[in-house]
Amino acid sequence: MSLPEPSYELKPTPTTGQRIRTYFGWYGQLDGTERRTFWACFSGWMLDAMDVQVYAVLIPTLLAVWHLTKGQAGVLGTSALIVSSIGGWGAGILADRYGRVRVLQVTVLWFAFFSLAAALCQDYTQLLVARSLQGLGFGGEWAAGAALMSETIRPAFRGRAVGVVAGSYSVGYGIAAVCGTIILLVLPPDLAWRTLFGIGLLPALLVFFVRRYVGESRVFLAGQANRAKSGTAFLEIFAPAMLVRTILCAALTAGALGGNYVMLTWLPTYLKLERGLSVSHAGIFLFVNIAGSFLGHMTSAHLSDAIGRRNTFLLMSGCSILTVLSYTLLPLDPVLVFLIGIPLGFFTSGIVTNIGAWFAEFYPTRMRGSGQGFAYNFGRGFGSVVPSVVGFASESMHLGSAMAICAGSAYGLVFLSALALPETKGQKLSD
Repeated sequence: MSLPEPSYELKPTPTTGQRIRTYFGWYGQLDGTERRTFWACFSGWMLDAMDVQVYAVLIPTLLAVWHLTKGQAGVLGTSALIVSSIGGWGAGILADRYGRVRVLQVTVLWFAFFSLAAALCQDYTQLLVARSLQGLGFGGEWAAGAALMSETIRPAFRGRAVGVVAGSYSVGYGIAAVCGTIILLVLPPDLAWRTLFGIGLLPALLVFFVRRYVGESRVFLAGQANRAKSGTAFLEIFAPAMLVRTILCAALTAGALGGNYVMLTWLPTYLKLERGLSVSHAGIFLFVNIAGSFLGHMTSAHLSDAIGRRNTFLLMSGCSILTVLSYTLLPLDPVLVFLIGIPLGFFTSGIVTNIGAWFAEFYPTRMRGSGQGFAYNFGRGFGSVVPSVVGFASESMHLGSAMAICAGSAYGLVFLSALALPETKGQKLSD
């Protein structure tokens, strides 16, 4: 007796468009309030990133035009980041008292104004002051925006939505790299750097959108009555029950941003001075690295909701160490430098993607802005010193070696901090 032939149903191979719709299918399930908040925060972070990374693109030009040392260039990069830690903590406290949206508007305007002021500076000291004051708005924008996003987006999609917004940093960096490459090729150096800083006025336009279309989070509004009676509780983040968690969050941020800032600040200079690339070739290498960064943000955001916040940080930090050491220490030919730029950007950017979502789940509403603002920005303050250390260290060793030591150590700190923190995937925000 012969057996019937088995039948196989051949399923059509999904098209690229179908894969993209599946990958971002969660976005279609967001309501109008969630979408407007998403795009307001995405645009704000993207434009802020553009302004910040314009400086990284301009470092070689400023070294030549103003005859700066690498140490002075590192201080200019670090100053804005250190002051941003103060702005972030202060904005977090104000956001807990006056609301996330109102503080978001103020910080965006502040950042745009001092970006324009940087374009009008006449010497190193003036630029140092303008860049430092610009940092207040940069840090404050993250603190208010992260709390607003975390409270507005439902728990099932929080990791992906907040992570994709973090990925807008790569978009802003890409705009800075493209604009910087074009303007530096077209305009004389003395005019080019002023033009690029002047573009930083663009984020001010975002305030009109926020004022009209973005409302305060319902989680924040629901707890207003309780806060009116008891007041905001920013000092509670140092209470015995929260202190260890706050310290670990600050340490994790210090490592993630310290390593990230090393690459963001010094990579354009490393490609030009140590790899000998021209302005146009360095721009192409940066674009590949930025493309990897964007993919890293998107992938890390999805991993956060799939395998958990903690496991994603462990994976990203371990791979960041390997790629940074390979990129900066191995005698690679230009083709390999070009190719490794993709995983380098992927992991060193993916490691910072989920900070906002994870930290929001550690703190109740009455101290969420304060807790996120302090932990993120205290860590940012320490992390922001690392580019300066690289600048001074590179005066007695190769720039690549200084980058490897500082960034590798920073990512090791992330790994250890993530091991000690609890998993919170899918957790509802508490009041």
